[in-house]
Amino acid sequence: MEKHISVLLNESISSLNLKVNSIVVDATLGYGGHSSNILDRIKEGYLFAFDQDSEAIRHSTDRLSKIGTNFTIIKSNFVNMKEELEKLGVSKVDAILFDLGVSSPQLDDRERGFSYHNDAKLDMRMDKDQKLSAYEVVNNYSKEELAHIFKEYGESKFANNIAKRIVEYRKDKTIETTLELVEVIKTAVPMKFRIDKHPARQIFQAIRIEVNHELDVLEPAILQALEILNVGGRCAIITFHSLEDRTVKRIFNEKCRIDDKVKGLPNIPKEYLPDFKLVYNKAINPSVEEIENNPRARSSKLRVIEKIK
Repeated sequence: MEKHISVLLNESISSLNLKVNSIVVDATLGYGGHSSNILDRIKEGYLFAFDQDSEAIRHSTDRLSKIGTNFTIIKSNFVNMKEELEKLGVSKVDAILFDLGVSSPQLDDRERGFSYHNDAKLDMRMDKDQKLSAYEVVNNYSKEELAHIFKEYGESKFANNIAKRIVEYRKDKTIETTLELVEVIKTAVPMKFRIDKHPARQIFQAIRIEVNHELDVLEPAILQALEILNVGGRCAIITFHSLEDRTVKRIFNEKCRIDDKVKGLPNIPKEYLPDFKLVYNKAINPSVEEIENNPRARSSKLRVIEKIK
């Protein structure tokens, strides 16, 4: 298994402002890079970590157990955060981290079907127990549905062309594997647009988002996270594409906005001040050194918000 390198590790962990007794949620456990760092810092606190991937949970349970026993891993999508924590008697926490990237072991495990470089059955499920996979999306969605997700989630300028080619190809046979899909995509993208970026990158991203309902669950999950934060608590979110980042930026800005009625007053009454403040006015990007060491970090952005009342 290729080692997963956690993106913006130091920046995200330091921004959470952890104390030795902090109660922390890692909404995206993955292979435990961020969680192990968190657990190391909260010797008298507690960590609750969420993931849907059984393999990642197995790996991380072993990794975290070498650091401490003050953690619980919950096999669930982070959209169920509030409900799952309430089952454990937890209503408030001090810090929450979301890392919305796909882990390297998931991308590099051929059988998972996330990669457009390796041949595998079309899959892309984070949770292997769910029914919807990339195979169903590619072979059963209508031309209009495919074009919509390619345009919305992949931001592909060739969304319609690619959807049309997939539907034409399907008339003769189903599309079974990742590289078979890549070849179909290539026939729908002009050669000059294939030089700088792999023609399948945006389409595979779009299918992955659709299969795992990534954007559908993001906003409700963030709102739940902000609801359960203690005063002084922080929520840090690492995104990897513009759709995610726009959602995070919009929600954070809305939560930190001062009411127009009182904006500009020299002394704004406390009851009119927002409940949250931005820890950084702009997104934090990875350093040049980090991108050199881990090219998958290049599109990442970190935004952090703090509950102040």
